[in-house]
Amino acid sequence: MQTPPQLTPDAALFLDFDGTLVDLAETPEAIEVPKALVALLGDLHDLLGGAVAVVSGRQIDSIDRFLAPLRLPAAGEHGVQRRDAKGHMQEQRAPDLTAVLDAANELARVHEGLLVERKHAAIALHYRLAPQLEAVCRDAMERVIAGQPQFELLHGKFVFEVKPAGVNKGIAIDAFLGEAPFAGRVPFFAGDDTTDETGFAIVQPRGGIAIKVGAGPSLATHRLDSTRAVFEWLLQARDLLTGPAALSPKDAEG
Repeated sequence: MQTPPQLTPDAALFLDFDGTLVDLAETPEAIEVPKALVALLGDLHDLLGGAVAVVSGRQIDSIDRFLAPLRLPAAGEHGVQRRDAKGHMQEQRAPDLTAVLDAANELARVHEGLLVERKHAAIALHYRLAPQLEAVCRDAMERVIAGQPQFELLHGKFVFEVKPAGVNKGIAIDAFLGEAPFAGRVPFFAGDDTTDETGFAIVQPRGGIAIKVGAGPSLATHRLDSTRAVFEWLLQARDLLTGPAALSPKDAEG
């Protein structure tokens, strides 16, 4: 894989959150967001005409809380929620997750180190503190949704998540690219997890840049090693976009 090229003024920037912008932590609430990152994202949002969005498995209100005072365009819960550049929110109706929540809570009661996260339309079972329980968690979640095609089981980094079928990050990015200010721009998407692969599959056929963060196989043709490398890449992009030499590819050709 190659190091990603720099952003140009005609780019649309899509960013995963956990593991891409911020380091993973033992629990979702334990992450640390540097103030410099918030300022940097705000600058890039202005320099790219508003075409910067966070595409995450988190709920949008969680993203907003950690990036305050920013309220960027965002897709939450892998696309179950989406807020466009005008601030309009679209949100899928939550399915009945009672059985899933009960099964996850029972597992967490029996096994120490498991964390159950109740989202708007999904249940996430985190096993970062008990990685030896991966198979136990997977089997329990597969069993509770067996024969229910309205649900899909996602396997992320130390988490199994039951969410509505038919939504993913790629679909969310595709929706952004059909509307202002993202439409007609060159899409860049950076993500670290298997759940980001659907986004990579959308941007690359459009002539965009898919960036895998960290180790592991991926559809992406570009890679950055860590969240720190992502920050440095974004910082360089801001400096270049601020300078007089900021040209789009079309400008450069002309």
